[in-house]
Amino acid sequence: MDSWTLIRFGHVLALAFFIGGQVMLITAVVPAVRRLNLGDEAMRGVARRFGVGSLIALGVLLVTGAAMASHFGRWDDTVLHAKLLLLVVIGVLTALHVITPYTRAVSVAVFLASMGTLWLGVVLTH
Repeated sequence: MDSWTLIRFGHVLALAFFIGGQVMLITAVVPAVRRLNLGDEAMRGVARRFGVGSLIALGVLLVTGAAMASHFGRWDDTVLHAKLLLLVVIGVLTALHVITPYTRAVSVAVFLASMGTLWLGVVLTH
């Protein structure tokens, strides 16, 4: 096993946390918190912990992604440019979500943009 396998593993692991966490929040956590009427404080606690983990995951994604783009000579790839643009959109939407945490449209937009980056990442692997 070489170092690039480890870098790719770290990238995929961080991706799994970030995207998987969003899917888990959307499909299970938020509906359960609402159905059980646990209140806003419970949801804020979940969001805070996921937010910290997401920041770490995004940092790992940026570092490993930049390393792989350099190593594999992908900086001129238009698919990578589109993915980077979506990452900027995710950053802006996430900041907006922190300011307006109860706006469902922003949450959905972050999720959809994240799915777009996942799709583009798969395209880049071919």
